[in-house]
Amino acid sequence: MKIISGNDIDTIDLKNAGGKGANLIHLKNQGFQVPKFIIIPANELTDLISQNVNDDNAIINFIENYRFPDKFIQDIEGLFGNQALLAVRSSASMEDSQESSFAGLFESIMYVPILDIQSAIRKVWLSVYADRVKKYMHSKKLDSTHLSIAIILQEMVEADVSGVAFGANPADGNEDEQIINAVFGAGEGLVSGQLDADMYLINAAGTKEEIADKKHQLIFDNQAGCGLKKVTLTKEKQKQSTLNSTQIAELKTLLSQLKNHFKAPQDIEFAYRNKELYLLQSRPITTGNKKNNTENYILWDNSNIIESYPGVTTPLTFSFISQSYQQAYQLFSAYMGVDPKVIAKNQQVFKNTLGLIKGRVYYNLKTWYLMLAMLPGYSLNARYMETMMGVKERFDIPQDYIISKGQAYWSIAKTAFKMLKRMFSLPKKRKEFMQLLEETISQYKAIDFNSKSAPELLKLYLDFEQKLLNEWKAPLLNDFFAMIWFGMLQKSTLKYLKSENPNIHNDLLCGSSDIISTQPIHRSIAIATFINQDEDIKAFFEGSPEIVWKNLQSEKTDPDILALKKQIEDYIHDFGERCVGELKLETLSYEQAPEQLIRVLQSYVQQNITVKSTSGNLEQELRANAEKEIQEKLRFKLIKKWWLRYILKITRQLVSGRENLRYERTRAFGIVRMLFSHIGKRFYEEDLIENSRDIFYLTKSEIEGYIEGRAVFTDLKSNIAIRKAEYERFETEEPPPERFSTNGIVYSSEISGREETSSNDGELKGIGCCPGKVRAKVRLVKHPNEVDSLNGDILVTSSTDPGWVTLFPSASGIIVERGSLLSHSAIVSREMGIPCIVSVTGLLKQLKSGDEVLMDGSSGIIKILESK
Repeated sequence: MKIISGNDIDTIDLKNAGGKGANLIHLKNQGFQVPKFIIIPANELTDLISQNVNDDNAIINFIENYRFPDKFIQDIEGLFGNQALLAVRSSASMEDSQESSFAGLFESIMYVPILDIQSAIRKVWLSVYADRVKKYMHSKKLDSTHLSIAIILQEMVEADVSGVAFGANPADGNEDEQIINAVFGAGEGLVSGQLDADMYLINAAGTKEEIADKKHQLIFDNQAGCGLKKVTLTKEKQKQSTLNSTQIAELKTLLSQLKNHFKAPQDIEFAYRNKELYLLQSRPITTGNKKNNTENYILWDNSNIIESYPGVTTPLTFSFISQSYQQAYQLFSAYMGVDPKVIAKNQQVFKNTLGLIKGRVYYNLKTWYLMLAMLPGYSLNARYMETMMGVKERFDIPQDYIISKGQAYWSIAKTAFKMLKRMFSLPKKRKEFMQLLEETISQYKAIDFNSKSAPELLKLYLDFEQKLLNEWKAPLLNDFFAMIWFGMLQKSTLKYLKSENPNIHNDLLCGSSDIISTQPIHRSIAIATFINQDEDIKAFFEGSPEIVWKNLQSEKTDPDILALKKQIEDYIHDFGERCVGELKLETLSYEQAPEQLIRVLQSYVQQNITVKSTSGNLEQELRANAEKEIQEKLRFKLIKKWWLRYILKITRQLVSGRENLRYERTRAFGIVRMLFSHIGKRFYEEDLIENSRDIFYLTKSEIEGYIEGRAVFTDLKSNIAIRKAEYERFETEEPPPERFSTNGIVYSSEISGREETSSNDGELKGIGCCPGKVRAKVRLVKHPNEVDSLNGDILVTSSTDPGWVTLFPSASGIIVERGSLLSHSAIVSREMGIPCIVSVTGLLKQLKSGDEVLMDGSSGIIKILESK
């Protein structure tokens, strides 16, 4: 077997060296300090395969059983010494290019003794045929026949300090900034995310250092003779900078030299041993956003909207909510003093508030930034407004947004006066809106949709849209003022009370009996209690949910069963739309599928979950203790106490209004769901679609166009079949990260971004929402219909909506990856006295079912005690 050593490295061509190998050759030829390496050319593997086998399964079998010639091992020992430790790295022909990085797809094995070199090479060869590589090549539209792989054998550097460095800021592609991350010991701890790293940001202003509190480092495990082990750093080293000023300057120079040589900023791995710098790897920055290199750089984020639209969302729902968001934010911008001409001219901005990426709903943060920039106050203090709204990314602002400071001051003055009037009139407007909504929904619920044709149903929808969905002023204003006053309450409690309780502002909002979010859980538990009190009713309630519901409907005489039937029917009438995925039109609500509610009630009955077992006064205690602290700390500060109590009063009203108006939105969406579901039935009856529920794979405009004669295609069945296949693929694929960027044409752009993690040596951190410590096993649940009961496990999930609360009573604790202090899981868990933590970054990547943890609902800290 042929190998290319450092003496004749120039004899190998690019194709046979692979992307990574070619980079190392360039680095060596330019005189950079690169650890000793050799390359097994790619054609060595292809020649071996062509002589023996011709299909993937046979190739895999051949590689697994291939024995290397004795001379090959002898040559390796001669070059590196028989005690050497090597890195065995992939070097594919397309790898580490500007267009495709293949990052992490092929195997790379570190600290390999010479005795294990054959096994390591086989593993790297086999990784070419892994499913993840095939999927990546398919997504990038790459031809697999052009893929070949070389192997790099490189001397390991037992590093004192290791790290990665970027010749441009990978967050926004800014080539005037460089970033260095470094750890003590081996770099695997940094790359894998196991260890916290020091960060150095270099720009024209100098070097900004963020020194991490480092607990450990990874070093070679001499006792085992292979691999790495984690060791504790001395207290002195834990807070010490990994790099000194000379080393930072040296790395900055290196990044500049590499950029000049490769004609592009580089992403490098480096190591220091005995104060000597080694360059381990260099490749173009492919994960950066390249904002400066494209006109259509977009940042996507679903950290908040996922609570409303979890998982894959169908075309009908997206087309409906996309239009709703467009209309709502145009209206809101007008309320905030944006010139109507600016709004009219920038319709495309409002149209792109949301995006649909792999079937999942995301906020387009570029659009949100541009809407923020339309506000008059942006011209006066852009940086302050960006900070206040939590905007971390900056985009180019169109010239027509920019107004003079004089115009801005006048516009703000007028808007402030109007907003003040609107705030004081909000309770009245809220009441009027609720009355309009109740009248409209009652009117529509009285209609027999089964008797209506598709054109009649469409007209009913359009009338509903005009009458109600376009009159969403009160909820918009309430949400805006709730955000402002909640922030004021948080700042005021921090300033006036200086409390040891970081969530005291949250505790002050507990125990509001007028919040509707908690009523469904109390009502459903009351029904379960009624069932549990009588053995005959319990017996009646056994069996499949479908049979129980059918028997309930046919019961005519038994007074107890009739009483139960009325309770359940009343619940469905009042809360039939409050279910998992309640804002997605394709969701089957309790009103459409009552057996789903029966299944929930059966779960409560089986676990003996009753009013008595779930009753508690935790919310009242939290609220009373927080109010007592106000009384004690502001006893002699009457003005501050009055002001704080006034802020609290207004905030409570707005937060309650926010939750209640959100429920009314759910009811309105329920009417839209019923209308389109019945249009689906009419289409099915006319053999236009294969199944009545296929209607959700068409967009709203496509349905309208087909009914009214404006459709650009008429073969609905074929179009739906294609979409269903695509959406089935979305369901099985790994979802995009919480936040990522695209460049150019969105759907042909590579997704650039990765999920972060809040893990720190077996400890996770989130926002504590409900106090209490729980030690228990966790149950990772992606959808509440997966399980009937948690049996005292801690519920761990990505996000929740109000439909999830049916699982809460059987959980000892709740941990949610997304969310905030005002999310449904936080509000309901406090009401039920269940310890809860939300906003735990990377939660689902750190925990799995069966892990034992200790969670603290006050501090938001989760300690991983035992991993399964």
